Amino acid sequence: MEYEGIVYRPPSEAQSLIIQATIGCAHNTCLFCAMYRGKQFRVRALEDIKADIDEGARLYGKYVTKVFLADGDALAMDTDQMVEILSFIRQRLPHVSQISSYATTQDLLAKSPAELQTIRGAGLELLYIGAESGDDQVLHAMAKGVTAQQLAEAGVKAHQAGFRTSVTLISGLGSRQRLREHAVESARLISRMKPDFLGFLTLMVEEQAPLFKLVQQGKFQLLEPDEVMEEMELFLQEVDSEGTVFRANHASNYVNLRGTLNQDRERLLDQIRHARSSTSYKPEYFRGL
Repeated sequence: MEYEGIVYRPPSEAQSLIIQATIGCAHNTCLFCAMYRGKQFRVRALEDIKADIDEGARLYGKYVTKVFLADGDALAMDTDQMVEILSFIRQRLPHVSQISSYATTQDLLAKSPAELQTIRGAGLELLYIGAESGDDQVLHAMAKGVTAQQLAEAGVKAHQAGFRTSVTLISGLGSRQRLREHAVESARLISRMKPDFLGFLTLMVEEQAPLFKLVQQGKFQLLEPDEVMEEMELFLQEVDSEGTVFRANHASNYVNLRGTLNQDRERLLDQIRHARSSTSYKPEYFRGL
C-alpha cells in the first residue's frame, strides 16, 4: 500500500485501515498546524485508491472492521468519486462497520444537502471536524478561514444529512489575551453544533508551525496548566450539548477528563477544581501530539 508523507489520523482510528484518498489539506494555512506543510494538496487517482483497498483486503480481509479515509481533506473530492470509493470498500471489505474521514467546514458547506445525503448513503458515517475555537477573533488570528457561524452551519448540515460528527477544540488557542472569549464562545459553538463526540487537545506548537515564531517573539503566550484548567472550567460551565461524549484525555492534556455532557458536568468540574488545588498535572515530558 502507498502512503505519501506522515500518517495522521484521529486517536480513535488506531485500529482502522487507513486509505489515503487525498494528499494533504486544501486549506493548509492554519497557524497552529504543521501536519501537511510538506504536501501539495491533490486528489489521488481513483485506480490508485482502489489498488490500496484491494491490497488491504488481501492482507487483512475479515479483520478490517473500520476504514479511515485520509488525509485532512477527503471530503473535497467529487461526490461521484467518493461514492465509487465507498462502494468499492463495501464490496472488497464486507466486514467493515464504519467508514470515517476528516471533513473541513469548507468542504461541508460546498456540497449540497443532496450530495451529502448521497455520500452518507454510500457508507461514509463519521466525520471529524476540526473546529478549534468558537471565537471569531481566534479563528481569524489562526487563519482558520471560517467563522463560528460557518462552523455551526457545517455541523448542523452534517447532522441533517445523517452523519455522526466528532468535533475537536484546542485549549489555549486564544492565548492569555482571549482565554475567556475562547472558552465561552467555544461553548456556544458546541451548544449549536451538538456533536456526537467532542475532543479537546491542549495546544502544543511544533517548530514547523507558523505559530512557533509568534511564540518565540512573545506575540503569543502559551497557557500555564492552571490557565488551561481555568479555560476548561469556563467552557464546561457554559456548554449545553446533552448527550455529547466528551473527551480531554489526549496525550497533550494536562488532566485527563472524560464523561458525557451535560450529565457529567459537575463531576468534571470537581475533577478540574481538585487538579487546580493540588496542582496534579501531567508532567511536560509525558505530553505529546
